[in-house]
Order: sequence, then structure tokens, then C-alpha cells
Amino acid sequence: MSNEPIAAYALLSDCSSAALVSASGSVDWLCFPRFDSPSVFGRLLGPEAGFWSIRPAGDFSSTRRYLGLSMVLETIHTTPAGSVTITDALVLGDGQRGHDLGAGAPGTLLRQVSCTAGTVELDIVLSPRPGYGLIEPQLRGVDGGIVIGAGTTSLAFSSPVPFDVNGGTAQALIALTAGEERGFALHYAPGASGLPTLWSQAGIARRLADTLQGWSSWAEQHQHYEGPWQELVAGSGRILQALTYYPTGAMVAAPTTSLPEVAGGTRNWDYRYTWIRDASMTLQALWVAACPDEAGKFFQFLATAAAHQLASGKDLQIMFGVGGERELPERELAHLPGWRASAPVRVGNGAWNQRQLDVYGELLDAAATLPEYLADLAPDTRRFLADAADAAAARWRSADQGIWEVRGEPRHYLHSKLLCWVAVDRAITLAGLLGAPGRVPRWQEAREQIAESIRTEGWSDSANSFTQSYGSEDLDASALMLAIVGFLPADHPRMLATIEAIEQRLTDSRGLVYRYRAADGFPGEEGTFLLCTFWLAQALALGGRTQRAREVFERAAAFATDLGLMAEEVAPDSSELLGNFPQAFSHVGLVNAAWAISEAERQERGSGP
Repeated sequence: MSNEPIAAYALLSDCSSAALVSASGSVDWLCFPRFDSPSVFGRLLGPEAGFWSIRPAGDFSSTRRYLGLSMVLETIHTTPAGSVTITDALVLGDGQRGHDLGAGAPGTLLRQVSCTAGTVELDIVLSPRPGYGLIEPQLRGVDGGIVIGAGTTSLAFSSPVPFDVNGGTAQALIALTAGEERGFALHYAPGASGLPTLWSQAGIARRLADTLQGWSSWAEQHQHYEGPWQELVAGSGRILQALTYYPTGAMVAAPTTSLPEVAGGTRNWDYRYTWIRDASMTLQALWVAACPDEAGKFFQFLATAAAHQLASGKDLQIMFGVGGERELPERELAHLPGWRASAPVRVGNGAWNQRQLDVYGELLDAAATLPEYLADLAPDTRRFLADAADAAAARWRSADQGIWEVRGEPRHYLHSKLLCWVAVDRAITLAGLLGAPGRVPRWQEAREQIAESIRTEGWSDSANSFTQSYGSEDLDASALMLAIVGFLPADHPRMLATIEAIEQRLTDSRGLVYRYRAADGFPGEEGTFLLCTFWLAQALALGGRTQRAREVFERAAAFATDLGLMAEEVAPDSSELLGNFPQAFSHVGLVNAAWAISEAERQERGSGP
């Protein structure tokens, strides 16, 4: 079993699927052809689930980076006898897309090995195990590589060197001297008869160069943020783009399943789906970190997937499959032990049919951030957005499961009420673009009713803070959103008191913020949430406390890996990263907090002598 820390992995993406590559050179997670497809390599969750390793045969040390402004990974392994560079990428489209990431058929993982000094012996092991490790494929050597039969899935492996095949595993030992280079490629094709063509060495090199150019071209045309932590913000923008499913515009919360919130525990969920909340926040962050050309496509995706639900009087579903699938039944893979024995391993997500009223506000808030994209939307899509505001106005008094998807009895969560307020508030501003000026009076009435409810029932005198839910004294970091969405000024006395309460009573010894500390029905203590820590930095910046905001920001940003990737949580008893990886929420928080601090400091400079 792979015992690699979560932080040891790098992300590869073709904007349809994703792979995780360890620092030691093993691809331990790969799903073809979609983010939520069954894994081809899944050793991240159990030894029987497959991997593809390229590593020096003896002792070595490693360094790595993403090449330029891309998601192409370069890893340098240094041995006593020499050094090799491995360049890894999931191929973008057909090589002709320019800056249009993801166009073309997905499904090729490239690994190019170059010896840069001395002589290095490499041990290469290819052990595909499709279906989360339930299928042991048949491997057959052919000219130019290996044909892999795996039930209804066809795979092929392009290789310039012969491999020894033993059952479902192929292995080769090769020695490279300085100046020598070898390229390898794993190809996916749907259907048992649709075997992809094996690639030549020149073809592998060309497609690798195309992919590097594709990412670089996209970044040059889309990424223009200039401000503090520019490299981190730009990197987060590329990671958020990498989590976008190009064919539909859906955005996944993370590219993995069942990486735990508590090591050895049961808080293990499948995040390879598009949550309306997460995707809407991702669009807003991309507005800062990369021009979000996907905005219109995403709104259209949701309108196609969910408009009928609102029209029929149902709640807006909180999440969908990346192709618009509505039912995402959750099941356990009992044959997999999980990362560091964190079981069960789950696929699907039982939260798909929860009621979470905040999604209306997240959706309308994203639309308000990106109004220039609304004019070009189809009338049905604009009507869908207006109907979402109507639904918030009609249903805000209901209890729900809240932003954290607590699997217990519904409650009147403050954050849910607040985001219903956001939905109608933003709809009022957008009424002209949405073609709905006649709905404004009822939206205005609902806005005042919700605001009065939050002011009177969301505040606790005994806690001296806004709290998690009505009638509760439990703190929740989502109360920071009161300032972030503009419900209250960040320097309002009650907002200042809430910020102080969260800083004093909802942080660990390092100053990282828990999302809440109240019992939630699950065993084990989860880690601190990086998103919530960035929320604190953002709220402080909005209140003009920029130096304090910088300190909090840098405390959270310090947990980015050497490649700038962020997980969901930090373990309470160590600095180990936990949760599905990389986590869109954390990168969204980083981008938005950096922007808030940048704007606050700009205003300070503007008001100075």
C-alpha cells in the first residue's frame, strides 16, 4: 500500500479527468475518461487498485515543479550515478485547441524520461487495475507497446522498450545515459473494440509540447492578477481551471474520493461532483485569478440540469454529476482499505438529495459578480436564475442541512438564511438583465424579512456572536460570511464581536480556524479548515485590519505544498494535510482573501497623504 502523505502528490488534468503523481514517481490515482469515472490506478486507496511507477532503481532524492504557467509536471530524480527528469502530463485535446483547454477526446497520460547527467537505471512498473481495483486486466505485448484488455474498457500502452508481462502487471528495467530520452503513454478508449493507436516517440514528444503550449497559452490570455501573493493566486487559478470539466462547464469540488478528514476515521466522502455552491464560488475566484470564460457555460449547464426542478416547485438540487446526472447514490467499496486505513471508501455521495437553501444565494452571487456574461445567456437560463431567487424568497423560513451537509435533523442554519438574503439582494440588482423587473417588489419584501430574522434570531447575547443556527450558542466560521457578502459592514460592533469570538474560541493553537466544534454525529475530531481560515483573513481585510489579515492569510497559505496545492484540512495534532486533494474550496478561499487584502491595502494607500 502507498503510505505517501497527501501533500506528496501532484495534480495532472486534461479538464476532463485527473491523475495524482507522488513525489517518488508513482501515479497512484487516475480516472478515465471523467473525473468521476472508476479509477484505472487507485493505489492511493489500496494496494490492489493499481499504479504506474517510474523511479530510479536505487537511492535517490527528488525535486519537482510545474513547468512555466502550466499543469505539466517536471520531477528531477538525483542518484549517486546521475540524474533523470520525468515530465508528466494528461494530454489536452487534439493538439489544435490553442487556448481552448479540454477540446478534443480525453484519455492519454504521458510520461517522458530524460537523463541529464551520468547513467541512471530506472525501474518501471505498470499495474493497471480498472474499476477501483476490481478488474485485473489482460496485458499482451505488441510492436510498440502493450494492449490492455479490461472488460468493456480498452487501454493501450505506448513504449519504446519491451516489458516483461506477468498477469496484469508489466515491468522493465532500463538504463539511460546523459542525453538519452524515452517517452511512454497510456491511452484510453471506450468500448472493448475501440483500441487506440500506439504513438511513436516523435508523437509523444509533440503531444507533450502541445499540452505545455496549451496551458501556457491559456494562462497568458486569462491570468492578469497583479497584487500580493501573485504566484499563489495564479497557481490557484490554474488548479481551479484544472478542476473544470470542459465538455459541460461543471466544476468538481476535488478530483479524489475518500481521502479522510480524520486519518483512520470514517469521514471519507466522494468529492468528484459539481456542487452548485462550490462551483459558484469557483467562478467568483476565477474572476480574480483567471478570466472565467466558463461562466456562461456553467450557468447554462445548471439551467439544463436543474431548471425543471424549480419549475415543478421542487428544491434546487445541491449537486450534480459532471455530465448533469441527478442521482449520485452512495456506496462503499469494501475491498479497499482506504488511505492509511481510513475506511470506508465511498463512491457517489449521499448528500445529493439533501436540502441546502444556501445554493440559491451562491448561484445568484456568482451571477452578480459576472453580469457581463448574463446578457448572452439564453432566455431560459436567465429565467432559471430569476426562478432561483423566487425559490429563496419562498423557502427561506424552512430548515435544512446547511453548508456543512450535516447528516442529522434539519435546522435553521444562519448561513442558509444569509444566502437566501443574498439570492434576493443580488436578484434585485440583476433584475433588468434577468428580464424580471416585475418580481422586484416581492424580492425586496423577502430581503427585509430575512434580514430582520437574522438580526433577531441569528445573534446570541450569551455567546456574544452570531451563531451556527437559530437558538444555538455554537460558533460556526460561516458566520464570517455576514461581512463577506455585505450583509453587515466588517466593522459593525456585532461583526467585530463575531470575528473576535471565532478568533478566540474556534481556532487551534496555530490560529487555524475550525468550521465548528459542535457535535455532528460522526466520531473523531476533524482538522481545521483552510477555507475558514481564509474567510477570517478576508473578513479582517474588509474591516480594514490589513496587517492582521496578512498574518492570518500567511498562516493558512503556509500549508500549500511545494507545488502550491492545498488540501481541505490540516490535522489537529500535526501539520499533515487531510481531505480530498487538491480541494477547490481552499484555493477559492486563498484567491478571495488575497484579493480582499489587495483591495484593502490599495484603499489605504489611496486615502493616505
